[in-house]
Amino acid sequence: MLPSKRSGLFITLEGGEGAGKTTQLARLAERLRSEGLPVYQTREPGGTPAAEALRNLLLFGEENFCWQSEIMLHMAARTDHLAQAIQPALAEGKIVLCDRFHDSTWAYQGYGIGEARQDVLDHIRSLRQLVGGEPDVTFWLDLPCDLARQRVTQRGGKLDRYEGQKMQFHQRVRQGFQQVAKEEPNRIVRVDASQSMEEVQEHLYGLVRQFIAGRTE
Repeated sequence: MLPSKRSGLFITLEGGEGAGKTTQLARLAERLRSEGLPVYQTREPGGTPAAEALRNLLLFGEENFCWQSEIMLHMAARTDHLAQAIQPALAEGKIVLCDRFHDSTWAYQGYGIGEARQDVLDHIRSLRQLVGGEPDVTFWLDLPCDLARQRVTQRGGKLDRYEGQKMQFHQRVRQGFQQVAKEEPNRIVRVDASQSMEEVQEHLYGLVRQFIAGRTE
C-alpha cells in the first residue's frame, strides 16, 4: 500500500534516443501490476487527447518553430497531461510511470536546440516553475551517442523531428541530462543503458522497488 501521507508516487524515465525507455517502462509497469500495485502508465509529449495532438505536431509536423514556441508547445502538452491524467492518478494513490517529462525539455530544447544558451535555459526554468508537477524520482537511462545511433538505425521506421537530428545534437542532449543529474543528485538516478535489455530491466526494477519500499515504510 502507498503511504497515507502521500496520495501517490510520480516516477519518470528519461534518456536520449535508443536508450530503451519505452520498452523498459512497459516491462516495469507489467511487473509492478503483477504484484498488485496500482500503476498508471503514460508518456510525453502526450498522455491525453489534446497532448497527443500536440505530440504529432511536434514530432512529425513539417512546421519549423522558433525555439520559444517549441518549448511552450511542449509545456502546453505537459500542462494538459498533468491536469487531466497525472494529477488525478496521483490523487487516486497510483504509481505514475511516465516516459519523459520536464528533464527532456531541459535536455532536448535547452541543450539540443538551444545549445545551452542562458536565455533558453532561463525560459525553460520559468515555465517549469509555472507548470510544476515535479517527479518524486527520475531514472535516467544513459547511453553513449554512437551506440544510441546504432540502436535507432537497427530499429528502423520513420524518424521523428528529434531522432533525425545530427550527432552533435544528440551529444548536446546527453550533456543536458548529465548537467541536470549533477544538479539534482537526490532525485535523478543514472542507469547504464548500454547493457542488455534484460540487465537494464533487472537493475531498473530493483531501484524502483527499493524506492517504493522506502516511501511506504
